[in-house]
Amino acid sequence: MKKWVEKSKYLILIAVVSSLVASTVAFLWGAVKTVKVLVGIVTAFGADPTATVALVELMDTFLIATVLFIFGIGMYELFIGRISLPEWLIIRNLHDLKVKLSSVIILVMGIVFLEHLVEWSNPQGTLFFGIAMAIVSAALIAFGYFGGKSD
Repeated sequence: MKKWVEKSKYLILIAVVSSLVASTVAFLWGAVKTVKVLVGIVTAFGADPTATVALVELMDTFLIATVLFIFGIGMYELFIGRISLPEWLIIRNLHDLKVKLSSVIILVMGIVFLEHLVEWSNPQGTLFFGIAMAIVSAALIAFGYFGGKSD
C-alpha cells in the first residue's frame, strides 16, 4: 500500500501537462492576436482608436498564459522534483505557489480594470468595479504577506 501511495504523486502530472498545454495554446493565441493587432494598426496607419485597448488585451492574454505556466511548473516542483529555474520562480511550498499566482492575478485584474476604464461607459460602475478590484487585490497582498508567517 505504501508503494502505491508513494507512486500516486505522479497523478499530479495530469495537472502539470494540462496546465503546460493550456499555457502553450494561450501563448500561441496571444501571438496570433499580436499579429492581428499589428496588422490592424499598420493598415489603419495608427489612427484606430481601439488599438490601445487591443494592445492592453494582448497583455492580459500573455499574463493568463503565464499563470498557467507558473501553476504547471509549480505543481511539478512541489510534487515531483526540482527543475532548473530562475531563483524568483522557485517554489518551495504551496504558499509560494499561491503568492506567485496571486501577484499575477493582481496584474490581470489591473489590466481588466484598465480595459474597463478605457471603455468608460458608466462612471459609477467603473468606480465600484475599481473598489471591488482594490479590495480583492488588498486581500491577496495581505494573504501573501501574512499567510506564510506561521510556516
